[in-house]
Amino acid sequence: MRSLQEAGAAVMAVARSAPAHQTATVSYVAADLATADGAQAVAQAVLDRWGALDVLVHVLGGSGAPPGGFAVLDDAQWADALNQNLMAAVRLDRALLPTMRSRGAGVVVHVSSIQRLLPLPESTTAYAAAKAALTTYSKALSKELAPQGVRVLSVAPGWVETDASVALAERLAAQAGTDYEGGRRIVMQSLGGIPIGRPATPQEVADLIAFLVSPRAGSLCGAEYRIDGGTVPTV
Repeated sequence: MRSLQEAGAAVMAVARSAPAHQTATVSYVAADLATADGAQAVAQAVLDRWGALDVLVHVLGGSGAPPGGFAVLDDAQWADALNQNLMAAVRLDRALLPTMRSRGAGVVVHVSSIQRLLPLPESTTAYAAAKAALTTYSKALSKELAPQGVRVLSVAPGWVETDASVALAERLAAQAGTDYEGGRRIVMQSLGGIPIGRPATPQEVADLIAFLVSPRAGSLCGAEYRIDGGTVPTV
């Protein structure tokens, strides 16, 4: 968000609740994008404020599935994974992309995950499958809209050192009787290693997205860009 602001964009951010401390330069909408009503509320807020938009970035994602592999995933957990990681983007695109298409310009970025290539069967099967669907959907959308002036791309982060991932590393460290750096190593080993030796930072992911939506990336379309420190061992 900060990277887009620094590039001169007017920004509208979405979360299930508005932050306690808001800035005058960002519009906030409180909505649950994993629901159809939430997506519609956000789309209406965008259209009411601006009438159209130039850039749409889908960041929503996550998994609340329990450990235990495929056998513990019931229909409700699969539906939750798909609503959060795929349908949120589909619904918001359906509501807002016609404004881009009618103007013949715009950029859409879907944030996927390297989990679509390296799923962890113990706990991320549904999440990984939903992110794989998001990447495929993103590619199909790019082929449809590129001739009409709208670029669609996807970004696939690996392990990013967010507040949630820091908490995970700290919890694993406590269980293993080690410090935070030891917890980080446990996470990296579970991913098969990160060649650069560290997770990405949220700012690095934001900077990549800010570049992709900028005019400097005007010929980039339909591709997925990994930011994983070399975690995925294939080209």
